[in-house]
Amino acid sequence: MSAPVTLVLATRNQGKILEFRRILDTISQGAIDLVGLEEFPDTTEVEETGSTFRENALLKARSVCQETGLPAIADDSGLCVNILNGAPGIFSARYAGVQGDDQANNAKLLSELEGFPEEKRGAHFTCAVALVLPDGREHVTEEFFEGSILFAPIGKQGFGYDPLFKPQGLAISTAQMSPQEKDLISHRGKSLRAIAPHVFGLLTALG
Repeated sequence: MSAPVTLVLATRNQGKILEFRRILDTISQGAIDLVGLEEFPDTTEVEETGSTFRENALLKARSVCQETGLPAIADDSGLCVNILNGAPGIFSARYAGVQGDDQANNAKLLSELEGFPEEKRGAHFTCAVALVLPDGREHVTEEFFEGSILFAPIGKQGFGYDPLFKPQGLAISTAQMSPQEKDLISHRGKSLRAIAPHVFGLLTALG
């Protein structure tokens, strides 16, 4: 069996690294060695200047591929609330002003939705995943996860807005689901499965 192909995930978010690794391990059966940016501490912090999830995912993957010389994968994900005209959207991770402060972001979202009844709290997660190879090949997928926003956080699993998000057709929050249950229906799980054929193409070319 050939050695696993190293694929760099353009993030330092440990929750995201674990989620990507878990999903990709299921898809690739161990043929991919996914590493995060903690393995490359000197890489430049990419400024997310794109106006869409797809643009930001590509910006990150291109930068990391160029700096490491390795195949890179990146996502840009966010929560879009209908009544808030799609906010927080591409600003989801820094909605309350500080990058990655999940508790503050959740508190701000609840404040923005105060007084809105259940039927007005529709929302969806979006995830764009970009794969960039050193030879210049690129591919992007984008998937969605429909649901609504709860009135208070519940559950201890996951990260980000998971404690506030109730998937469509379910009576629990995403943070009450097992990782495996979430992977089957989440925006990130869908996007990674959609990009899997291109990852396998990478394995054929580099493995």
